[in-house]
Amino acid sequence: MAEKGRTQAVSMTGSAPCKTVLVGVTGCIAAYKTCEIVRLLQKAGVRVKVVMTEHATEFVGPTTFRALTHETVAVGLFDDPSDPIHHVSLAQEADAFLIAPCTANVIAKIANGLADDLLTTTALATTSPLIVAPAMNVNMYENGATRYNIGKLHIRGVRIVEAGDGYLACGDVGRGRLAEPADIVSAVLEELGVRRDLSGRHVMITAGPTIEPIDPVRYITNHSSGKTGYAVARAAALRGADVTLVSGPVSLPAPEGVRVVRVRTAREMLAAASESFAATDIGVFAAAVADMRPKETASRKLKKGTADADLGTIELVENPDILATLAAGKRDGQVVVGFAAETDDVVANAQKKLATKHADLIVGNEVGEGRAFGTDDNEVWFVSAEETYDLPLMSKDRLADEILDRAVQFLG
Repeated sequence: MAEKGRTQAVSMTGSAPCKTVLVGVTGCIAAYKTCEIVRLLQKAGVRVKVVMTEHATEFVGPTTFRALTHETVAVGLFDDPSDPIHHVSLAQEADAFLIAPCTANVIAKIANGLADDLLTTTALATTSPLIVAPAMNVNMYENGATRYNIGKLHIRGVRIVEAGDGYLACGDVGRGRLAEPADIVSAVLEELGVRRDLSGRHVMITAGPTIEPIDPVRYITNHSSGKTGYAVARAAALRGADVTLVSGPVSLPAPEGVRVVRVRTAREMLAAASESFAATDIGVFAAAVADMRPKETASRKLKKGTADADLGTIELVENPDILATLAAGKRDGQVVVGFAAETDDVVANAQKKLATKHADLIVGNEVGEGRAFGTDDNEVWFVSAEETYDLPLMSKDRLADEILDRAVQFLG
């Protein structure tokens, strides 16, 4: 649930909300490094919006950040006629506000509560974590007034990512250069409460339904929306993993920082998953794969009441079992998570699936009558060789982290 007074980013398809980081850019030569910061934040799976001072636009144009974020870039207090209180709406939208680079002038303004442009009024209006990464000449950085203002921000709970030592744009050598983008992003993610326990790990997820064509018009499929698999992909990216998402046809946007391979049929999904599985540390098989497919796919639309075919007696054959096929060849240390969508005897069927599919964990859930498929929350059972237990109804975003938490335990 969103905090009171704060909105959350939600996709137009109704998927669960993601984290939004507002990035403030001030008038400093290091503004070009903010482009890398934006990309690293996106790779971590967060949504990024940018607000700039007028002076910042002299170094990097708003068009650059608009192209990187696919979001409008805010500069002037009154540049959005549809939003007369733009600084308040921006502040409410942000789960964290990063200012990088932050000049001595803007540090002084924020430290003393001054608000004379869109960036500083937004900083004053925000109740989210504020992270400041200073960048300036060494003498400005070491000046007593600047150190005093940075100290005031510390006292007020602002996270300061101190500047580093090195060669500065002005030709001086010393402290004042913007901290490394990766260190700044790490600080932001810590403020968001995001764990990075999957850094250096490869995670592959299958998600959504598969569709099996009967003819150019009709196909066999199921009700899977892909929301759980996409939530796992987002969560894994946020936790630092290199993520590949093999997705059947869904109406969901690609998660930030995730490699998406789009497929349609079960055989296409098996081929795509097979390419990624060898390098995978954790495989999460959340897709609802069609068990059967037509033996033959007609090249033209079949007509009822003609000699073309009897649509009521289409001959079906079994699709490959993607989970069982890939899990049978897993290497030592590789973790496999499967799903069991059942209408009855969920635990018993999940336990049977655990034994026959070579999985480390089966996530069992009851489907039908408005449960699981297409919803934003779910109630599941975790079934492993060591234990079986149920989890209460929770959002699929939270469930994604629960699944990854258990998978990390198997990694050891």
